[in-house]
Amino acid sequence: MNLWLVGLLRAAWIAGTLPILIASVPSSRLCWFRDTLLGFAKRGKTLQSSSKRFTVPQRFFRHFYWVAVVWTTLLLGSTWMYANYTAQLVSEVSEPLLYSNIASYLTGGSHISSWSKSHSTSIKQRLMIWRSVFLLLLMEVQVLRRLVETIYVFNYSPSARMHILGYLTGLFFYTAAPLSLSCNCIPEVYEFLVSGVAEFIVRGKNQMPAIEIHLWEFVNPLMKLGWCQWIGAAIFCWGWIHQQRCHSILVIYAGVVVASGGADLTIWLLFAFAVANLVFAAAETHRWYLRKFDNYPSNRLAVIPFLY
Repeated sequence: MNLWLVGLLRAAWIAGTLPILIASVPSSRLCWFRDTLLGFAKRGKTLQSSSKRFTVPQRFFRHFYWVAVVWTTLLLGSTWMYANYTAQLVSEVSEPLLYSNIASYLTGGSHISSWSKSHSTSIKQRLMIWRSVFLLLLMEVQVLRRLVETIYVFNYSPSARMHILGYLTGLFFYTAAPLSLSCNCIPEVYEFLVSGVAEFIVRGKNQMPAIEIHLWEFVNPLMKLGWCQWIGAAIFCWGWIHQQRCHSILVIYAGVVVASGGADLTIWLLFAFAVANLVFAAAETHRWYLRKFDNYPSNRLAVIPFLY
């Protein structure tokens, strides 16, 4: 299931990014493709208000963030519980196993090397799980903030529309992005939840062991993550604060890439899709301003000063 899920997510990000890259190629032969893609991407002021075919109200933007908050919260809570469970499990069994294998080694046994290898693997797996918790926590902060903005800050015009494909793309992004941040451990988290539900059904509420939640045990492993995670979080927070002043959120997703350690191709593909989508939308909005306003600075660039 793990390889299947990772492969599906990677294929989806590539399938979403390639059309944008093709449409961005400055070739007259691709004008028809670019215009078609722009038709799907237009919304609000870039979409003719008289054209309502295959469109939905732009206020449906808040649907993205409702879905994102519910889905990210579910993934974060489940992954965090599983991470805490594995930490408790390892602490319970590692010490007896260590003494047993040391005794075996001293009496001529050969199991200590195999135990060390499996113990090392378990540590690596647990670090990956806690890293997923950390990334989902960053995502949770972002989507909660965006939900609050769509409810209390943004004021969508009643006539503003967006294309239905753009709407579906938004729903896809905010479903697939949190999943991409935790896809390497989601199969284990799923099995953990299914076993917990099955145990609850069989044993009943009164027969279930008491659940003790210690806040420090939930937070302490996050404090032990590597420097990549904290540098990534710092970049994320910087972009999160400055998002109030600008449209671009590339710094936020760049922070997520750094916090992931930069070794996960799925997260890199997520970042590539975010970059391609935002740059394409910014360029189209820039061209709309140039056409609409005579006094708009002709030397102003769309995304990167002095470059593009």
